[in-house]
Amino acid sequence: MSHGEANSTTVFSKPGLKLAFASIGVVFGDIGTSPLYAMREALHHVIAAGGDLRSSVLGVVSLLLWALLIVVTLKYVFMLMRADNKGEGGILSLVVLVETILGKKGGIILGLGIIGAAFFFGDAMITPAMSVLSAIEGLNVINPIFQPYVVPITLGVLFTLFVFQYKGTGGVAAIFAPVTFVWFITIAVMGLIHIADDLEIFLALNPMYGVSMLLQHPGLALLVFGGVFLAVTGGEALYADMGHFGKSPIRLAWTFVVLPGLFCNYLGQGAFVIAHPGAAENPFFLMIPPVALVPLVALATMVTVIASQAVITGAFSIAQQAIALGLFPRMNITHTSETESGQIYIGQINWMIMFGVILLVLVFKTSDNLASAYGLAVNTSMLVDTVLGLVFFWQSRNLPRALAIPALAFIFVVEGTFYVANILKIPHGGYMPVLIGATIILLMITWMRGVMLLSTKLQKESAELMGLLESLERRPPARVAGAAVFLQTDNKYAPSALMHNLKHNRVLHDKLVFLAMKTADQPRWYEDRVTVKQGPLGAWIVEARFGYMEQPDVRSALRACAEHGLEIDPSHASYFLGRRVIRPSARSKMPFWQQRIFIMLANQSARAIDFFRIPPDRVVELGMQMSV
Repeated sequence: MSHGEANSTTVFSKPGLKLAFASIGVVFGDIGTSPLYAMREALHHVIAAGGDLRSSVLGVVSLLLWALLIVVTLKYVFMLMRADNKGEGGILSLVVLVETILGKKGGIILGLGIIGAAFFFGDAMITPAMSVLSAIEGLNVINPIFQPYVVPITLGVLFTLFVFQYKGTGGVAAIFAPVTFVWFITIAVMGLIHIADDLEIFLALNPMYGVSMLLQHPGLALLVFGGVFLAVTGGEALYADMGHFGKSPIRLAWTFVVLPGLFCNYLGQGAFVIAHPGAAENPFFLMIPPVALVPLVALATMVTVIASQAVITGAFSIAQQAIALGLFPRMNITHTSETESGQIYIGQINWMIMFGVILLVLVFKTSDNLASAYGLAVNTSMLVDTVLGLVFFWQSRNLPRALAIPALAFIFVVEGTFYVANILKIPHGGYMPVLIGATIILLMITWMRGVMLLSTKLQKESAELMGLLESLERRPPARVAGAAVFLQTDNKYAPSALMHNLKHNRVLHDKLVFLAMKTADQPRWYEDRVTVKQGPLGAWIVEARFGYMEQPDVRSALRACAEHGLEIDPSHASYFLGRRVIRPSARSKMPFWQQRIFIMLANQSARAIDFFRIPPDRVVELGMQMSV
């Protein structure tokens, strides 16, 4: 179902309820697995410092519950889901939306988008490692004899997950929602059973218990915040996946299934720890009777794999948008479903994330250690969302300013405090997402700068297309039968392939088509796909537009030209492409090391034939050497 249909669905209608149920399996896996480790990590520091256990537990549970209400419910569910770009959400959609509202591209807004997107990839590596590892560690609770096998089993599960990504999720997606729904019911029941261990746990609903604990233990406050933040990781998925399900179904699932399940479980864990202080080392698995541990570990493993799948799919989607917006080189995008446009696979991204995930598991070995690395990446993305949200709501008047700006400013302070807490983790493993994010930012900036320098150089060396066609009309070269399509990014300049063809072959085809492929500032293009005009020499000047979440397709663009008077059979045309071989240069404006990175990225870039879906047996490639 498209975002347009999703958003127009009545909340409690049958289709609306179906979408809400389906969203449970895709959107909420990450945040749903947080009870495996969030309570444990937040309690670890307060218990180690001593003091009254009851007040410490009430404080931690209070912080966990209010973090869910402020960061996820208020910010994402109520506010940011109003900032949609034609139904689509996510950090790059928000960047495009803010740029459109401000009427200018690039600069600080794009810089924020680059930072947010880069750290999203860091999160896509850490989330599968943390989630699956914490689930498999449940085996230690069954029997400590399993300890040496936890890392190998985790690696086996993760390796299998990535190896089969190319098949898509169509075959198994049907079980995602039922399994995750069973998970939320299970964790809710677990919590409800143990709330009776100490009914005073309901005092944690008062935010003052969290605040007073922080005031009593100011030295521990930031360490506790670092653990509490783990409860809201995955919150940004509500916004990023909005285009697949629509606002109402996601809000419905969060309000009636996910949030109650999380609340019950955290309250139950808190009451259980107060009644059994020794359980603080792993309250989630210890609150279950031994007979139920094996099925719970199996269910937790399935849900963490589903959560990992959602994050990986999100990384593919962000990469597709980044490619369309010029932040990444072209990559081959495979559509794994004939009916769902959002289901894609990008090989380079898949193997990059897999390498990062396996490295993280091998380096950190336990979810306790990995918790130190977890949080910083997603916290960075969340802060960027908040800053962009402030700009959006200030300009758009989508919500009354008097309501939106103070609320987001308060959320920024809360997330900023979480950020300081996560920065304290840097020496203990938090350096890993920083390194991952910084590397991806460097690659994005290098690619953008290299493309800009290359484009400037090409423009200086290229003739204007109209002027060239007019001069050729005055002294026409020999013409041969057939249609020639020259593919380029800007129809203002004559493509290098045309110049080389004239220089070497001294002929032109009867039908000349200059096709520029453009990316629009919206997810999908619903208006006329092409604009067509005829120029000198009878040449056709065509501009095709695709949304930044669409796959550019030359054949569909040419077929769309028929209603504008240009009849052309895409399977019988000849396609002329310029193939540039880039060499380093001592006179480049880029330092030598950055030139090498740009050349490496350019060499990894997918061929235009594959990316633009050009018939491969109809292509003529003309090479040229260049330096940036």
